[in-house]
Amino acid sequence: MTALSIVGISGSLTNPSRTTVLVDAILKAVAERSGHKTKLLKLSDSAPALFAATSPADVGKDARQFLDLIEGADLLVVGTPVYRASYTGALKHVFDLVDHRRFGSKPVALAATGGSPLHGLVIEHQLRPLFGFLNALTLPTAVYATEGDFSNYAIGSSAIHERIERVANEALIQLTRHSRPASPDAVSPPKAVVA
Repeated sequence: MTALSIVGISGSLTNPSRTTVLVDAILKAVAERSGHKTKLLKLSDSAPALFAATSPADVGKDARQFLDLIEGADLLVVGTPVYRASYTGALKHVFDLVDHRRFGSKPVALAATGGSPLHGLVIEHQLRPLFGFLNALTLPTAVYATEGDFSNYAIGSSAIHERIERVANEALIQLTRHSRPASPDAVSPPKAVVA
C-alpha cells in the first residue's frame, strides 16, 4: 500500500484549543479507517514563521516546510474557530501563501468551532467557497461544534462523534479513489473508429 499524506490544519491561535481537538479527532478517525499516518499542523505553533511572509515570494524555510505539507497532502482536514462571523485571518493568510495549482481535486474535510450554533453557516458560506476557488473537493459532511459539545477540551457530544464518523467514511472513499491506479482507458484517449 502506498503511503498517503493526510494533513490536518488547526486555524486556532490559542493553546489549548477546541478547534485543534476537533481536527485531531477527525484525523484519528481517518487514520483508524485508512491505516495511514496523519500530521496535525497548528497555527498556534507556526504563526510567527508564516506571518513573517507577506507574499509567496517572502516565504522562509520554516514556513515553506509548513506550506509544503499542505500542498502535498492527499487529504486535508481544515478547522477554524469562528471569529467575528468568519474563519480566522491566520488561516486565510496560510491560503494566501499556498500555490493554488496544487489543490485541484484535493479532498478537504471542513470543521469549525464557535460559541453559537448560528455560526455554523461559516463552513458553507465561507470555507467551501475558499476551497472552491482552489478547485479542491470539499467532502459533503462538515463538522461544526459549539462550546457545549466539549467538556474540558474533550468532545462530549455523541452527535459530533457521529458527524466525525461520517466525515471519516467520506474521506476514506476519496482516499481509495486517489490511491487506485488509473485504468488504461483513463490514461490514453480512445482510438478513432475509421468507417
